[in-house]
Amino acid sequence: MTGIKMNCDISVKMTAFLLIMLWFGPSCAQQDAQLQNTDEKQESKLNKNHRIDSENMLMFISLLVLNVLTIWLFKHRRFRFIHETGLAIIYGLIMGAIIRYSSTPSPVSQDECVTLPSFNTSNPPNKLKLAASCSPNDSTPVYHQYIYSTQVENADEQPQLNQKATFDPEVFFNVLLPPIIFNAGYSMRRKSFFKNFGAIMTYAFLGTLTSTFVIGLILFAVAQFLPHLGMGFNNCLLFGAIISATDPVTVLAIFTDLKVDVDLNALVFGESVLNDAVAIVLSDTVEQYKSDSHGFDGMAVLNSLGHFLVVFFGAGTLGSVMACLNALLTKYTHIHEFPLLETSLFFLMSYGTFLAAEALGMTGIVAVLFCGICQAHYTFNNLSTEAKVWTKQLFEVLNFLMENFVFIYIGVSTFTFTKHEWNPWFIIASFIAVLLGRMLNVYPLSFLLNLGRSNKIHYNIQHMMMFSGLRGAMAFALAIRNTGTPQRRVMFTTTLLIVETTVILCGGFTTPMLQWLRISVGIEDEPNVHDFEMVRSVGSSREHYLRMDGDSTASPSEPQSPPMEPTPGRLAGKAKLVKIWYNIDSRYVKPLLTNAWPPLTQTLPSCCLPLATMLTTQEQLQQCMTGRHRDAEESDTDLILESHDQSYGANQQGAAERIQSISCSTDSQVSLETSRDRLTHIRSS
Repeated sequence: MTGIKMNCDISVKMTAFLLIMLWFGPSCAQQDAQLQNTDEKQESKLNKNHRIDSENMLMFISLLVLNVLTIWLFKHRRFRFIHETGLAIIYGLIMGAIIRYSSTPSPVSQDECVTLPSFNTSNPPNKLKLAASCSPNDSTPVYHQYIYSTQVENADEQPQLNQKATFDPEVFFNVLLPPIIFNAGYSMRRKSFFKNFGAIMTYAFLGTLTSTFVIGLILFAVAQFLPHLGMGFNNCLLFGAIISATDPVTVLAIFTDLKVDVDLNALVFGESVLNDAVAIVLSDTVEQYKSDSHGFDGMAVLNSLGHFLVVFFGAGTLGSVMACLNALLTKYTHIHEFPLLETSLFFLMSYGTFLAAEALGMTGIVAVLFCGICQAHYTFNNLSTEAKVWTKQLFEVLNFLMENFVFIYIGVSTFTFTKHEWNPWFIIASFIAVLLGRMLNVYPLSFLLNLGRSNKIHYNIQHMMMFSGLRGAMAFALAIRNTGTPQRRVMFTTTLLIVETTVILCGGFTTPMLQWLRISVGIEDEPNVHDFEMVRSVGSSREHYLRMDGDSTASPSEPQSPPMEPTPGRLAGKAKLVKIWYNIDSRYVKPLLTNAWPPLTQTLPSCCLPLATMLTTQEQLQQCMTGRHRDAEESDTDLILESHDQSYGANQQGAAERIQSISCSTDSQVSLETSRDRLTHIRSS
């Protein structure tokens, strides 16, 4: 009986299971089919987007390859009337026109659109949460969160390749610009830079501020006759800060090829490097002033000024600290035994400086610029021979590719960007305002600087600086970062045209302008331990420059400007400050951060000898035995500035003081045996 009962129970359970499968089986199979169909559709969409992204990137890579080959052809044929950056813009314009007028719009199907309640376009929400049901019979909502950029755009039908050709503006700030700015600081010729440091700081700070207000005031006056634009004074001032960022990469490349006057090269290069940093902080300051006030407010002005100083100098300090930290890591570890790891650490610390500044609410561009300068001064001396070559070539290649990529994108976006606001009167007024702003930047400040300079900035140099005020990648990146309002779209479109015009025209006429102004070329600059063969270098540039226009009688050795004789200046204390910093740097900072000579055991007082011994590496001690410290001292003379080389004034006693400061090396050699005995005694105890 028990066995029969158990068989009956099993039969009942099997029957119930079969009934359940017959009842729910079709619905489960239908749901599985729906899920499989959904997965297939999603996979198809992903594959399609991936293919379009690949086509987009292939287009830019192909343009870069074409640009590189054309650059080689122009250099081989010594054709100088168009530069590589202008060539990149022209290629981008051609490709953008092809994409714009050959692609067909891709219609958006109704099942891809969901109608949402209306909201205020002037204050769009930060997030959108969509509640949807899986099927009509399912009353349980499923929430999907979609990526939303808080920018309201018109839903016009556009070709997908046209849409994909427009990148996220943050790509410029987080990926493309950091290598360009870092390389500017890392490859800087420091002697020429610090010789003209006062003038460079004047042009970069006062000049940029002057240009910003001149452009802002002129455009604000013009905007009164164009009320439909809605350009208030704050918007005009913001545009003035954006368009005041100069980027004479074209002119500087030709300067390097022709080896023009070193002071002219240093003034144009130094101004452009610091000017970019000042412009980005100044534009951010104007934005803050707009949010803090609706009219003129003295307290808001003071807050904006404080914000500018804190952000600029805070970011500069952060970049310097990160570079010093990297110098310590490379000095007190044996990572130089593995050049690949050493180069990787160098790159990551440099890029991490940019991200750290952005994360702290400061400006990463300023931080990475000062990081590059300090990395070149300190960390570079700790690197192995392989890492020195690799880091230099790595950032040179990145700078070349990123720079040309940006200019290609500038050309492409002229046709593919969907938010252009064309206003001819505002564009014409902007060109005039930029020209006047540059004039009031260069000429008045040069006059004031010449009052205290022994090495005068002559008129031909001033004219060339005026001509070199091109706009480029930084102005474009600042303008494209926010195009959410009609006013910002007008700024972007105008900036785009100014960048393209100045790069193509000014870059093409740089060499004839040098001839017309009779500026010296073929001048050998001071040797730089960071120099390797540059991508833009070209042989016989000087001879080609002289043969242009058929002038074979000109001689580059002829004096093109009056001789520069050192005379006593009015601000001789400026040289003393530099000497004080050099003495501190050479005696304490550099021996701490690098393996430079003399070690801290000779420069610090006797009470600090245990600490100095701990901070002195074995390599520093070995230098005294091999005599390599002499080469180290000689390679660091790029910061030993003679008083008559200063931007302001001259000091006749500079040479004697400099000789006295250098003579410490002979004293260190005399006390060598004593120092080693003291170290041996401390370590044995």
